[in-house]
Amino acid sequence: MIRLRVNGQPHEIEAGPEVRLIDVLRGTLGLTGTKEGCSVGVCGACSVLVDGLLTSACLLPAVSVDGGSVTTIEGLSAERLQEAFITEGGFQCGICTPGQIVSAAALLASNPHPADDEITDWMMGNLCRCTGYHGIRRAIRKAADA
Repeated sequence: MIRLRVNGQPHEIEAGPEVRLIDVLRGTLGLTGTKEGCSVGVCGACSVLVDGLLTSACLLPAVSVDGGSVTTIEGLSAERLQEAFITEGGFQCGICTPGQIVSAAALLASNPHPADDEITDWMMGNLCRCTGYHGIRRAIRKAADA
């Protein structure tokens, strides 16, 4: 049994060492906002915050979060950022969008006013096949400037 808080709610879940955090989030808890893209931790679609740190949920064994706290896109308070993604064309198909927004929120939490090159460097861990990244950068810039 592992005990963890997900989006502020306590959970006690039975999970063996082979069960990944993304499986607990999507399968056990029904939080399908976090997507699984590559399954090897390079695309960023499964980005969540674990104890405030940006983490790939597809790589992390759920047992390693025992006693910890997880924030997914469903629990993120980022209305300004979400609105900027909408108005600036920061998403198209939506597969990578939750991970993009979680990553961008982590960036803005660590640096509320990043330079454009810092935005680009930070977001390199999030792949998108649809937007060309310009809308994503504009959205983060808009949210940072608001």
